[in-house]
Amino acid sequence: MRVWAIVIRIIRQFFRDKRTLALMIVAPMFVLFLMNLVFNGKDYQPTIAVDSSVPSIIVDKLEKQDATVKKLTDKAARKQLEKQQIDAFIKMDGGTPKITLEGSDPTVNKAVLMSVQKAFQELVPPTSSSKFKTTYLHGSEDMKLFDYFGPVLIGFFVFFFVFLIAGVSFLRERTSGTLERLLSTPLRRWEIVAGYIIGFGLFTTLQASLIAWFAVDILDMMMEGSFFYVLLITFLLAMTALTLGTLLSAFANNELQMMQFIPLVVVPQIFFSGLFNLDTMAEWLRSLSVIMPLTYGADALREIMVRGNGWNEIAKDVYVLLGFALLFMILNVVALKKYRKL
Repeated sequence: MRVWAIVIRIIRQFFRDKRTLALMIVAPMFVLFLMNLVFNGKDYQPTIAVDSSVPSIIVDKLEKQDATVKKLTDKAARKQLEKQQIDAFIKMDGGTPKITLEGSDPTVNKAVLMSVQKAFQELVPPTSSSKFKTTYLHGSEDMKLFDYFGPVLIGFFVFFFVFLIAGVSFLRERTSGTLERLLSTPLRRWEIVAGYIIGFGLFTTLQASLIAWFAVDILDMMMEGSFFYVLLITFLLAMTALTLGTLLSAFANNELQMMQFIPLVVVPQIFFSGLFNLDTMAEWLRSLSVIMPLTYGADALREIMVRGNGWNEIAKDVYVLLGFALLFMILNVVALKKYRKL
């Protein structure tokens, strides 16, 4: 009977905490639904540019393999390769096909080369891979998948751990009565928020810097651009996660409820951050990535680490991440109204 009494108490506790009960059922189905949308997308169709020297029969064969083919000049193709608008450019050098790959995604490189080899197999024996002249705008033939996924993983781990630690720490400040005592002082709400964010921000900056250094220097991840820009992006991601974590902690009553935000806030960002190719998803699903901070962080880190680009290419991502952090800071100040009006 005593065991049964404990069982009854646990059941009643779950029914009283309806959010936990709902999340236990809804969250796994939500994540599975996202995975279904991502992994059941269409196959990737490369976009390949050719110049006038490529025979029309080759263009027809490429199109039959569902590749999108554009006819461009050398100069126009170079510009579109730099902007990732095309995956490769083909022209004939005498009787030999010369392929220039954008190169930053090994999976896309493989898809392009397979399509090109099939198209040229009647003109160039498939066993004679040396007949193709292949160059890479970014990356190289030796580039590993980890080099491509690495920048996204750096961004994700910085975001995830800062979000979790900041949210739980701020929640403890509230449940322990520390925040209540601060609110009883003449301090304004924005001063309290700024103080907490700067205080936590010092440690999150150190964490983000160590993660970036470990990935580049110890794991030997590809690093083509400036390490300073990597630190800037990881710092902005950490600040975004910090402000979002402290904001959501205002709506949690304990650590378990804070954890419940992970499948709803953090997990979806994995699918839209670039870890999976967004071009294979439905367009309406792809558009959701614009509200995901990790999308901009991962994109900027790839521009720096894989493509070796600088400020001009990452400026938009920097401003968007800064905007997210400021927005969440303002919402933090508003959220404190439930504890003090002034």
